Amino acid sequence: MSFIRPEARAALWRWREVLLGAAVVLLGLYWASGFGLLRWLGVAVVVAGLALLMAGVQRGRFRVGQGGLGLVQVDERQITYFAPKGGGVVALEDLFCVLLDGSATPAVWVLHHPGRAELRIPVTAEGADALFDAFAVLPGLRTEHMLAQLRQKPHHPVVIWSKPGVSLH
Repeated sequence: MSFIRPEARAALWRWREVLLGAAVVLLGLYWASGFGLLRWLGVAVVVAGLALLMAGVQRGRFRVGQGGLGLVQVDERQITYFAPKGGGVVALEDLFCVLLDGSATPAVWVLHHPGRAELRIPVTAEGADALFDAFAVLPGLRTEHMLAQLRQKPHHPVVIWSKPGVSLH
């Protein structure tokens, strides 16, 4: 038996890094109010907590829901999507384009890689939040652009990232 409503639990889980970052900042502020070495350690903990808090805000914005079709796993720079229909595997090194198609319900990530059909992953698929870290290593990816498009839910496919020097047409 749980004393927390499922909606509240889901919200807390979505923003877990933000909550952890806030707790670290508070601990650092408490230590920084001390004297000597503890004060300097507290300042360092505050800085680390702020970094965790900022990263948590981005991750929380990336998580748009759960309960979608399929399962996503990211392991050793390889994205695997298991689904009843349309699953697949793509290595990050092979990607040449990442799109967000907001016209689908729910919206889907469309991953293009040479020689194979595109891989379509619902943003609400189980484990889709792991794509944030996978996409973050793509050279030149604009994280704020990606998060803004995810929030706006465009009615057409939008290019989130493309490999430098590769034409999309």
